[in-house]
Order: sequence, then C-alpha cells, then structure tokens
Amino acid sequence: MGDSSGGPGGLGLPDQELHIGGVRVAARSGVLFDNLNPATAALLCRVHMADAGDVSHAVAAAQAALGDWRRRSGMERGRILRRAADILRARNAEIARLEVLDTGKPISEAIAVDVLSGADALEYFGSIAAGLTGEHIDLGQSFVYTRREALGVCVGIGAWNYPIQIACWKAAPALACGNTMVFKPSELTPVTALCLADALTEAGLPPGVFNVVQGDHRTGQALVRHPGVAKVSLTGEVGTGRTVMREAAATLKHVTMELGGKSPLIVFADADLDNAVTAAMLANFYTQGEVCSNGTRVFVEEGLRDRFVEALVARVKLLKVGDPLDPATHVGALISQGHMERVLDFVAEGERQGARLAVGGARAPDLPGWFVAPAVFDHCTDDMRIVREEIFGPVMSVLSFTSEREVLSRANGTEFGLSAGVFTRDLQRGHRLAAELEAGMVWLNTYNVTPVEMPFGGVKQSGLGRENGHAAIAHYSQLKSVYVELGDVANPYPVPGND
Repeated sequence: MGDSSGGPGGLGLPDQELHIGGVRVAARSGVLFDNLNPATAALLCRVHMADAGDVSHAVAAAQAALGDWRRRSGMERGRILRRAADILRARNAEIARLEVLDTGKPISEAIAVDVLSGADALEYFGSIAAGLTGEHIDLGQSFVYTRREALGVCVGIGAWNYPIQIACWKAAPALACGNTMVFKPSELTPVTALCLADALTEAGLPPGVFNVVQGDHRTGQALVRHPGVAKVSLTGEVGTGRTVMREAAATLKHVTMELGGKSPLIVFADADLDNAVTAAMLANFYTQGEVCSNGTRVFVEEGLRDRFVEALVARVKLLKVGDPLDPATHVGALISQGHMERVLDFVAEGERQGARLAVGGARAPDLPGWFVAPAVFDHCTDDMRIVREEIFGPVMSVLSFTSEREVLSRANGTEFGLSAGVFTRDLQRGHRLAAELEAGMVWLNTYNVTPVEMPFGGVKQSGLGRENGHAAIAHYSQLKSVYVELGDVANPYPVPGND
C-alpha cells in the first residue's frame, strides 16, 4: 500500500498501477490519468490506464490460475478469504483514510462501514466455501448427483461510492466458488481495490486469482467483450447496465447487475416520529446521498406530514458539512465537479417546478471541493423530475398521501425497483406492503441496513441477480448433473442369438 504522505512530484499518493498475476505492474498502454480528491479538488494521484492489451494480460493470468484454484478444497479457499478479512480489519483505519481521500465521504462512515463490511463479505463467503455441495437423487437402480462448479474467469466492475466494499462483495463469492477474477474499480476511485489485492496476496491467494485493472469505460468494454471471460458483475447506472448486457450477449456471458434506484420510504401516521426522521436522513444523506438504495421519495401520511417536515428540517440544519477527515463531519464532498453541478441543477429544477426547498441545496461556499448542503424539498408531486429521476446526491423529496392503496400505487409507479421502506406500528400493514412493493429489498421500521447475510439487489430496471447471502452463490457457480447407472443399460434393440 502506498505512503499517503509522499509520491512522485509531491502528489498525495504514488502512481496507482495494475495488479496482475500477484504483482503490481505498469500498464502496457503507457497512459496515465489524473485522480482528484473530491474534498480539495487537488490531484490525489495518477493512475495507469489499462488498454485491451492489459486486459488480455489480466485475463490470461486469471485463466492460468483457474485450474489450480478451482481444484482446491472449499476449506482451503475459505481459509485464505478469512485471513484476508482479518488483514483488512487490522488495516481498517489506514484503508478508511484512503477511501475518504478517494471518495470524499466522511471518515466516521468509512471507518465504521466501508472496510469492515468488505471484510464481513470475505469472512462470510470464506466460512461457507467448504459447504458448497450438490445433492444426491436416488432413482432406485441408479442415482443422480449434482456438482456445484466454478464458472471460470469472472469480471467485476465497481462503482465509486463504496469502492472497497463493492470489490469485496464481488470477489468474495467469486473466489469462494473457485472462480478467478479481474476487477475494474471506477476510474474516479481507483485506490482501495489495490488494498484488497494486497490483503488477498498476503493471505496466501495464488498469483492470478484476483487481478485489478484500472481504467474508464473503454477498459470495461474490453473486459466485457473478452472471449475468455465467463461472467460479468456490474455495479453502476442503468444505461451502463444496458450496454454491458448487449456486449455480454455476443458470447452469452453470465451477467449480474446492481443498478440505480428511486426508492420509496413510506411513513404512516402511527410511526415513531424520531425513528422515521432518522431513517429518512440515513436514506438520503449518508455518503452525501450517493447510495443506490437510498429512499429519496419520502411519502408521509397527511396527518403526520407537517410534524415530520418540521422535525426533519430542524435536524438537517444540525448536520456538519465539511472536511471528510474530520470525525465531526456528517456530510462530505460529492465525487466530482460534474456530479456536483448535476445535483445543483436538480435542486434548481425542483424549485422551478414548484417544490418548496425547506432547507439546504446550495454549494458550501467556504470549502474548496465539491460540497452541497443536504436539501429537503416539501410539497412535491409525482411528476416532478426530482421525484422521478435518480439524483444520487443529498436531495430528499417529501410527498404526502392519504391511504395505503394510494401510496402503494404511487410507490410502485417507477421504472426502478431496488429497495423500499415502511414505517408503521401496524404489523399486518407492514407485511402487506412488504409483499406488494415492487422492490428487491424492503425494510420495515429501519432503512439501508445491509448485512452480508442479506441478499442485495433489485427488480425492474434496478438490476438482475443478487449479491451477498446464499443467493450470490447461484450467480458465481453452475450445476453439473451426473447420472450413475447401477444395473444394466435398458436395451430396446435386438441382440444376435436372442431371436
């Protein structure tokens, strides 16, 4: 791992290379690109850009390592993953700081969630690797057994909001099932995937089993198109997902996708007000709102709406926007200048369309990076752009409703279906809505709690397949059926001498 105090030319970090075949290597392309610190807009490091030749190098390394790795026992594979989890936990503070420099999120979040949740994934899938078995089917004079086998070389393409967590979420089940992987982090957050590679190498992972290539959409396209790749797992936005599906179809690659969302958080009048407000803040302002599962459409029953908005605004005003490395900071910097401008455009559009900006929504004037104060819009309607489109920033839309059937219809009235939340003391109503909401995940009386044991993923335009939980195993393995005959082969044909 690099020394964050030095680096060539006085930059924040050393040049970030590729990790192929167990070692750091320079990109064969010879091209480097700049990586900026979102909180300061200053150059953090320069990053090697992998081209098609570098991608082929990484895939070849993964192919070469595949035979030995998939033949190892699940116990042995799991032991290495669990060692890597221990290494990440021991380096939590160090890696969390790098994550903050790369993403702009508050250190209080990164040190509590990002690295540790990634380590949980390594431990979880490392713990179940030895139990990945098939089944026996008795047919009397014969039987069938099934084998759960690796797919081959898997590609992981990460997003920039949770770089090391996403890298672990993809690598852990892939490696536990006996696959090898080439992982491409987002070009906006290239640093901590290499920390995972270091931890896995130190834990005893054979060279070539986990590789990291850096680059933009062109690098991702080369990975998806490569004929030596068996499966692609993407975390990103819907447009990228459609492109990846088209490219992967040429060679019928397995594909799983965790895409965007515009999720509803429904608060009934009987809900605990303080808990509902806390959940709404977590569902909109954690990691500056840059979370795919966020509940950005907050539907509040009419009888509670005024009190809810009053309590919400009072608490949002207490949030500290500032230096992400300050433990007292609640809201950090957005990932890039372009993204900040997009979020500010949505705020302006919300006001133009008639929503009331109750608090926030402006660029923080005294900070050098890309900071936007958390915004709450009231008096929103379903047809507004801020209500219909994914903003991926700290912008909450509050809407009111009067009946369960009405809010269910409106909540489902979107092309997205990643997640949803319901706050109510009525147990029957909570479970009724959980069954009818068109979402891959539903939280009752909480929000955005994502333990590794819980399958994570969406429906409709929000994705295909699931990450985490036992459900992920099906997406990183394939079943082979073996029929065993214990008697003679049934013969319908004549045999000489038996006339």
